[in-house]
Amino acid sequence: MLFQKNIVKKHLAVLPKELVEEAWNRYRQYFLNTAIQQNIRQSKEEQFQEGFLRELFVKVLGYTLNPSPGYNLITEQKNETNAKKADGAILLDGKVVGVIELKDHKTTDLSKIEAQTFGYKSQHVGTRLVIISNFEKLRLYIDNAADHREWNLFTLTEEDFRELYLCLAWGQVQKATAIRLKEESVSSEDQ
Repeated sequence: MLFQKNIVKKHLAVLPKELVEEAWNRYRQYFLNTAIQQNIRQSKEEQFQEGFLRELFVKVLGYTLNPSPGYNLITEQKNETNAKKADGAILLDGKVVGVIELKDHKTTDLSKIEAQTFGYKSQHVGTRLVIISNFEKLRLYIDNAADHREWNLFTLTEEDFRELYLCLAWGQVQKATAIRLKEESVSSEDQ
């Protein structure tokens, strides 16, 4: 398990409620809409890749997608050392802090793309966040593939959404909240 529940609960308590409620409402209207879910299930990776980043990361989690000014999210991020590309990347001060690999719905076992995605991560110095999704399930890894947190985007409760928001909303990534959650959870386990 990536995070301990009591550590998550402590951090959730300080999240701005109105902001999270607005994000939850935008999220609900799109990702919990059964007609949209059906269309997503039938979409190929290339068809929905940019749409997924826009609907979840931009509209719900507060990122700015390139080419908009001040962008912090880009598609098709080339590795620093070779020509391979992650489907997306989160930037902080112009540096890649997270890589995103997207597959379509036919990829049911997300662990099958861990090696590929961590290959991208290793090509960007200082990258700690790894996100893998098949548009329905979304996994977050921090530093390594040993532990992850997985959310089902089509059945998410408001409580689970709050945790997703805590870990992946732009303002939280800027503050490295997910990394702190993991470090506090590990520290708490050690004690």
